[in-house]
Amino acid sequence: MIGSGICWTLTYLLIIRRGILDLTYGMPLAALCANLSWETIYSFVQPHTMPQLVVDRIWFTFDLLILLQYLRFGPGIRRASRSFTFYLEFLLGFALTFTLILFLSDALKDRYGAYAAFGQNLMMSVLFIVMLRERRAVDGQSIYIAILKMLGTLLASVAFYTQTKTYSNSPLMQLLFVAILVYDLIYIGMLYRRLKQHHIKPFKRL
Repeated sequence: MIGSGICWTLTYLLIIRRGILDLTYGMPLAALCANLSWETIYSFVQPHTMPQLVVDRIWFTFDLLILLQYLRFGPGIRRASRSFTFYLEFLLGFALTFTLILFLSDALKDRYGAYAAFGQNLMMSVLFIVMLRERRAVDGQSIYIAILKMLGTLLASVAFYTQTKTYSNSPLMQLLFVAILVYDLIYIGMLYRRLKQHHIKPFKRL
């Protein structure tokens, strides 16, 4: 879990860095809403115990920075005006995902939010592929972001599978573990090929 936390922290930092360099945002809106909702809940509403609480609040801060990048560069990238509806879209998305995660964890008696965390992780894996397809360029993306995201989730999956009876015996969690890994590998392969097509050396781009 320590290794997972380190990989995910580096993932956040590199997403923010690429956003600054490329003048864009590097996380799809639905994934950003879900991440920000999860970290808000388990940082302040139903806070985890230490030391996970510290990690949650660090990630919460990073997500706020990614949100600022989305609000700053999103209208231009999505060809939307800086209108009330653009900001309303985020507010509604955040409100919905916040409520869903809160209710889901309560319904499943999952005080750690693990089902929601891995579920939104799978959504993020799929949305990164969608983002790559929608954008002609590779702005906001790098092979290191893709690899660290995969490693962070893989290490967490191994930890949950080997160290917890509740989650390791859950067919749903097992499906999420495998599905996330598969989609992450697909994204890495697609991104590597796209970078090569743009004559960018994948491992020279942080």
